[in-house]
Amino acid sequence: MKALGLRPVPVALFLLTQLITVVAVALSLGVEPHFDTLLFALHGFALAGAGALVASRQRGNPMGWIFLALALAGTVGDLVQGYGLRGTPEGWTGAVTAQWIDTWIAFPLVMGWAVVFLLFPDGRLPSPRWRAVPWLAGLCVVPATVGWALSPDRDAEIQSAGNPVAVTGPLPEALLWVGVTVYMGVLLASILSLVVRFRRSRGIERQQIKWFALAAAVNGVVLPITVVVGFFSGWLIQAATVTALTLLPIAACVAILRYRLYDVDRTINRTLVYAALTVTLAAAYVATTLVLGTGLGADTAWRTAAATLVVALAFGPLRAWLQDQVDRRYNRSRYAGLQRVAAFLEDLRAGRAAPERIEEVLREVLSDPDLELRYLPPEAELDDGDDGRERSVVSRAGAPIAMLVHGPGFERTPDLDDVVDAAGLAFEIGRLRVDLRRHLDEVTASRARLVAAGNEERRRIERDLHDGAQQRLVAIGLALRHAQSELDGSASEVSQALDGAVSEIRLAIEELRELASGVRPALLDGGLAPAFEDLARRAPLRVTVTATPERFPDLIETAGYFVATEGLTNAIKHSGASTVVLTAERCVNGLRVSVTDDGRGGAEPAEGSGLSGLIDRVEAQGGVLTIVNGAGTGTRLTAELPCG
Repeated sequence: MKALGLRPVPVALFLLTQLITVVAVALSLGVEPHFDTLLFALHGFALAGAGALVASRQRGNPMGWIFLALALAGTVGDLVQGYGLRGTPEGWTGAVTAQWIDTWIAFPLVMGWAVVFLLFPDGRLPSPRWRAVPWLAGLCVVPATVGWALSPDRDAEIQSAGNPVAVTGPLPEALLWVGVTVYMGVLLASILSLVVRFRRSRGIERQQIKWFALAAAVNGVVLPITVVVGFFSGWLIQAATVTALTLLPIAACVAILRYRLYDVDRTINRTLVYAALTVTLAAAYVATTLVLGTGLGADTAWRTAAATLVVALAFGPLRAWLQDQVDRRYNRSRYAGLQRVAAFLEDLRAGRAAPERIEEVLREVLSDPDLELRYLPPEAELDDGDDGRERSVVSRAGAPIAMLVHGPGFERTPDLDDVVDAAGLAFEIGRLRVDLRRHLDEVTASRARLVAAGNEERRRIERDLHDGAQQRLVAIGLALRHAQSELDGSASEVSQALDGAVSEIRLAIEELRELASGVRPALLDGGLAPAFEDLARRAPLRVTVTATPERFPDLIETAGYFVATEGLTNAIKHSGASTVVLTAERCVNGLRVSVTDDGRGGAEPAEGSGLSGLIDRVEAQGGVLTIVNGAGTGTRLTAELPCG
């Protein structure tokens, strides 16, 4: 019971009620219609169950105990009735008295429901001025019950005997009418108190009253019909009556425990739409049948088929039109919100709006300026948050794709789910775009890691060449010079051989230095400015350098250096340029490197070319390389590399 949030005493009363119900059903079966016995047993089960749940989970709310008391009293009435009906022909002791008690026990139950209307949903009066109403409800029970119990009219309701305490004269009738008149006033006052409470309520309490009012409205339609048609005229009428009465405790339990509380507006909306749809389609069917019956005859099957076809074709458009009319008249906020979302989706399909603007649209529609839309990656755990802000999960095909984090003080409305459902396409596209950007970021990061690994490997090779092979060659050259100095001057042939070996070693050292410089120039340790100046000094044409002394991340500087070397190589080998301008400067996003020559132009990044590899290198760092050139106007390479 603890796992279900139930308490021992309410559960014990519920079980006692069900035990009495089982005995009452066993006594009543066979002596009254089965549907009468079983339907009222179902009503008692729902009433007692609602009472046990409310009394267990909201200890300070007396509504649960009131429901349990009404259920227990009603079940005792069923037990007395079953005992009287079965015991009278069998001669059981007190059977006639039991039937007599059953005739008037319903009055306290009816009065109890007036108190429910008065105290719903929190068990307290709307204000102290309503204190007299429950007292009047209790007082009117006495004359009404006594007048009903003493009336000779009860003779027909007691098998094989008349009313054992019947009193002739006007007294029973007078007491009955006094009690009923006061009760009607109490009932009207209770309904009025619920209306007053609804007009004053906001938020949760308003939604709670809507649930109970919806069930009460169903009873307000069904019960008068059963009175006019006749309560005992058939099982269908009785089933409708018991169903309507059973809705009251169920709706009250749902409202008090706040289970799917905000679905009430949708339920009311759908009820109005389908009620109007049913009446309209029935009228259309009858009208079509009458019109076709005049021309085709009363017994033709074509008339029925045609009327059915008319109803089937009209169902979809008529439902949409009625839904629109109901929303426009009774739920302006939902209507306006759905229209706004529909207009946004139309712009989205036409390419006039980006799916990311759905957050702005939701802020407007839901009147929540601080709303945040967070897309959820696949298999992400939902964040309940600890900042006190309410969260709503957006799901598509049963899978959560986004989360709405509402602003402080946000009041949840029943329109939220409808608006979110209507905007499903925008959420789907937005989620796909976020996933695409995430994957592109992962690819970019992967490429950057590859480039970084390549650069690190080049630096390792550079160090190995500088500290290993070069130093060993230098040492060999020095040793050869030393050996040459130790030789006799007459050994000219040996001396010439040593000179040749030293020259070869010098060439090998130069080549290794060129190779190491191509891997990553050591001058980059001082920044781009000295590295660009070195490129300009070694170039066979005039190169102007404008480079900031500012330092940038190593990978960014390396990429910028290779942009300069590739651009300079292209100008020397292919463009026939006479002058080149190298520029390195900070831009808004990071570093901008440009190479401008005055050659013939026409540079294009072909597959496998240096420019193609350069584009990959720049994009791996998240940058962009642009090539601007034309016949006779020279070429300009510009790389923008983002950095902090």
